[in-house]
Amino acid sequence: MKAHILLILSVTSIWISCKGQQNPEATTNFLHSPATPYDTTQVLGNNLMLVYQDKKNNYWFGTWGDGLYKYYGQFILHFTTENGLIHNRIDEIKEDKQGNIYFNTSGGINKYDGQYFTTLSMVDHSKNEWKLGSDDLWFRCTQDSGLVYRYDGEKLHRLIFPGTRTADEFMARHPSMNHPSLRNSAYSVYTVYMDSRDNVWFGTAAAGVCRYDGHSFDWIAEEDVNELHNGPSNGVRSILEDKDGYFWFNTLYRYDVYGNNVTRGNHLDQEASWYTRVKSIGSLDGREDGDVSEYLSIARDNHDALWFATYRDGVWRYDGEKITHFPVKNGPEDITLFTIYKDRAGDLWLGTHETGAYKFNGKTFERFQPF
Repeated sequence: MKAHILLILSVTSIWISCKGQQNPEATTNFLHSPATPYDTTQVLGNNLMLVYQDKKNNYWFGTWGDGLYKYYGQFILHFTTENGLIHNRIDEIKEDKQGNIYFNTSGGINKYDGQYFTTLSMVDHSKNEWKLGSDDLWFRCTQDSGLVYRYDGEKLHRLIFPGTRTADEFMARHPSMNHPSLRNSAYSVYTVYMDSRDNVWFGTAAAGVCRYDGHSFDWIAEEDVNELHNGPSNGVRSILEDKDGYFWFNTLYRYDVYGNNVTRGNHLDQEASWYTRVKSIGSLDGREDGDVSEYLSIARDNHDALWFATYRDGVWRYDGEKITHFPVKNGPEDITLFTIYKDRAGDLWLGTHETGAYKFNGKTFERFQPF
C-alpha cells in the first residue's frame, strides 16, 4: 500500500480523447463564443479523477489531461482548451453561493457561469493578505510552489505559508529534501477543507496539516499525520471531520482539536498542546502487521459511516464498530483509485486513473454508464 501511494507522486498527466458529434440544442445553451460550440459525446473517458455534482444536479468529471465532462441527463458535454479552459488538467472543482463553477487547472483557475469560461485575475501576492471571509473560496496552487489561493469573489490572492520549525526539522532529517530550492515544495497544498466552524484546513506535501481561523495558524507536524517516519512523506491528501467532531488526516488516527477529549499531550511534537492524537482502528485489513494503514481519500455517508478509498486496495467502510472491505475491480484486476465523493443525494462515487467513474449501488462499486 505504501509503495502504491508513492507512485501517485510521479504521475503527471494521462492523455485521452473522447469526442463525439455536436448537438445543436446543447451548443445553444452552452456557448463559449458564437464560433466555438462545445462537443457532445455519448461516453465518458477513462481518466476521470474527480466527480462533482453542482446545485443544479449536473455532474462534472475532471480529468488529468482531457479537460472536463458535464453530464446532465440527456447529454454529455466535453470541455477542453478549445472551448475556453486554460488547461486540460483539472485538480479541483468548486462552486460559489451564486452557482458559478470553478475549475482549478494546471494553468490557472477558470470560472464558469453556465455560458462562458473566464479566468480569475490575480493580485500581487507580495502583500500576503491572509484573511478568512464567509464567502471565500480556497484553492490549491501549483505543485512545489508552497502557495495557496484565496478568492474573495473579485480577486484571486496568492498566499505564502509562514514557515514552521517542525517542517524545517523534518526536511533537515531527510537529505533529499534538505535544500533551499525544496523548501516551498514541503508546503505544497494537496487538499483544502472547510470545517464545521468555518475554519480552513490545508494538507501539505511534507509540512503536515495547518488550520487557519482568520487570525492564526495551527500546525500538526508531518510526523504526527503519517506512519512513514523513516521514509519520504506521502503528504496529507485528505481531511474530514466526523460526526463527533474528530478529524481524520489520511491515517487511521483521529484528532481532537476542539476539546472533545480533555486529555492533552498525546502527540509527537511536545510543544503542541492544542490537539490530541488517538489511534482509532489500526490497519483497515484488521491485521496487526497490516499494510493498509493509509488512504488517499475519505467521505462520510448519510449514516455517518466513514469510507476510505485506497490506491489499489479498494474501498473500506468503518461504521464505528466494524470495517467492511469493498474491492473495486476491472475484470480480475484491482484498479487504481484517486478520490471518493458523496453527491447531494448521498450516493458515493469514485474517481479513477484509468477506468472511468464508479458509483456505489448499495452492495458494490460498479462503473458508471450514463446511457
